[in-house]
Amino acid sequence: MKMKSSNPNDTTRKKTGFMKKMKVDIPLWLFVLPGMVLTFIFSYIPMYGVQIAFRNYNAKLGFFNSPWVGLKYFERFFHSPYFTDTISNTLILSVYALIAGFPIPILFALMLNSFRHKRYKKIIQTVTYAPNFISTVVMCGMIVLFLSPSVGVVNHIIEFFGGDAINFMANKNYWRHIYVWSGIWQGMGWSSVIYFAALAGVSPELHEAAVMDGASKFQLVRYIDFPSIVPTATILLILSCGSMLSIGFEKVFLLQNDLNLSVSQVISTYTYQVGMVDHNVSYSSAIGLFNSVVNAILLITVNKTADKLSGVSLW
Repeated sequence: MKMKSSNPNDTTRKKTGFMKKMKVDIPLWLFVLPGMVLTFIFSYIPMYGVQIAFRNYNAKLGFFNSPWVGLKYFERFFHSPYFTDTISNTLILSVYALIAGFPIPILFALMLNSFRHKRYKKIIQTVTYAPNFISTVVMCGMIVLFLSPSVGVVNHIIEFFGGDAINFMANKNYWRHIYVWSGIWQGMGWSSVIYFAALAGVSPELHEAAVMDGASKFQLVRYIDFPSIVPTATILLILSCGSMLSIGFEKVFLLQNDLNLSVSQVISTYTYQVGMVDHNVSYSSAIGLFNSVVNAILLITVNKTADKLSGVSLW
């Protein structure tokens, strides 16, 4: 069997060509350098702390001297009486929010893009963008106040029409709907911005040609506008599925109480309860690591599925 001899000149040429490309792209490398440094500092360096999930962590002993316990805390979580309820609550809330909330920004962007009155279009955009800038604490305070059985405006309207006041926050049957639809109202306008950017790239000539052929507004949206934002929507859907188990902690925690705990206890709040309240850092780290691994698996699976079905993927 003959061995191929490597030519030193070819290697030198490749290195020279690579260095020339690097010199040409120096401004681009400098542009991404701060983001790379920050990602390395805040995302990669802290990864050495993952070992806490496999150790009986003691702050006095440190990371490396704490006793190694292997998969003890993972097994404890899997056999915990809270495991089934916590996972099911998280999945139900995530899937509900995805199904209800993902199409609405798309529909809103398509409808507003076909709206020809520019003045009113800007007013609608401003009104729908504004809720996104309300902080989570203020938003939850507004929700609790509006739905209060004694002073809430919603119950005042119900009583005005002859109904009885309802304690919405104490009824677990309403909690998921309150959480999801308040989030849709808050984020709908801002989430549609990226779709407006995609629609801005559609050539006006396509619309003009379609109108000359007798296409209606609905046909313009269906055959021109909607296909143009499908790749963007696919990427956002992949990213949303990749964070399926990562329900935001702040809003859930602020809307949570003892009466709705059976449906509002999700992974993030349970991790907080175990780690901060019960002071079991290793156990909470194991739960967080499990959450991250499942999200990574979902991201890879959905990305491959989207690549096979539509040819659009993250990588």
